[in-house]
Amino acid sequence: MTSSRRRSLLLPAAALVLLAAAGCSSTDAKATITVPSPPKETAALCGALHKALPQRLDGLKRNDPSPASELTAGWGDDGIVLRCGIPRPEKMNDPEADGVTVDGVNWLLEQQKGAFRFTTTYRKAYVEVTLRTGSGKPAGDIGWLTQLSGPVTKTVPESL
Repeated sequence: MTSSRRRSLLLPAAALVLLAAAGCSSTDAKATITVPSPPKETAALCGALHKALPQRLDGLKRNDPSPASELTAGWGDDGIVLRCGIPRPEKMNDPEADGVTVDGVNWLLEQQKGAFRFTTTYRKAYVEVTLRTGSGKPAGDIGWLTQLSGPVTKTVPESL
């Protein structure tokens, strides 16, 4: 069999594998993420935050990622994922870093490949929220952060 003939047979097979994999994905699928491992005091703050988080965020239903943990939360089909108790991001050392204040909570803003990441600053626990760009939420619309700033203010004290 010639290499061009072999390639023409493999391409449709590869396409079928991709289509089958896409067909197996579920709208109820949970994201899998790395759970932070903060000190005990920070974990306690994160546990309080977890209980205070909304069941709906800007119209998206709560759908916590796996593995289940009081240090993580999610909304939609992994469109918005929260992790509490993360290490201090290196980007916070950059005096040119972008940030935004929403309802009294300061958030560091980082653009990543396929996502935007918001991380609280000046809090006793760092709370990271990742908005996947394909989540249906426009990147410039951060109004949904107001629904997270209240629980953060209530459960994670300022550090300064």
